[in-house]
Amino acid sequence: MDTQQDVIAVLVNDHREVEQMFGELEHMTGGIGEPAKTLAEKVVIELVRHSIAEEEYLYPAVREHVPGGDKLADQEIAEHDEAERTMKRLEGLEPNENDFWPTVELLVSQVRQHVREEENDLFPRLRETCPPEQLTELGDKVQKAKKLAPTRPHPAAPANKLLARGAGLVDRIRDAITGRGRS
Repeated sequence: MDTQQDVIAVLVNDHREVEQMFGELEHMTGGIGEPAKTLAEKVVIELVRHSIAEEEYLYPAVREHVPGGDKLADQEIAEHDEAERTMKRLEGLEPNENDFWPTVELLVSQVRQHVREEENDLFPRLRETCPPEQLTELGDKVQKAKKLAPTRPHPAAPANKLLARGAGLVDRIRDAITGRGRS
């Protein structure tokens, strides 16, 4: 990458990519074929990687720099946990099952609400209080973390980042073997 992006730009770009996939999924609603399953898998992969990177780098910065940051970060992490449980349910469903599309709708709703809160409240507050050079450094760290992060939801796993990296390796191997998330 020629120009470095700050953490907010990186995460907003992730939000737009996931929103595009949500739009595609919504156009498929009710479909029972493999394209819906594959796209749902891609959404889960991106959301898990994004969440791990936020928890590893964004939320500690919020705790450090934003007044009331502990409470704000805790709320965001709780929302991640809820969405991760939804992703875990979705992972076990096929598009022809009755619960597949309602679970997709629930996940879309949870993530859209989370994104609104981050973009309208958390990100502006962080930009006001965190030095620009640190935001850029965090952007680089988030991009690197996403490459190593798990690709499957692990809602019962502790928030230990070393374990997350190991889970990420195992997940990527499983994905390569099964073809999960590929078109």
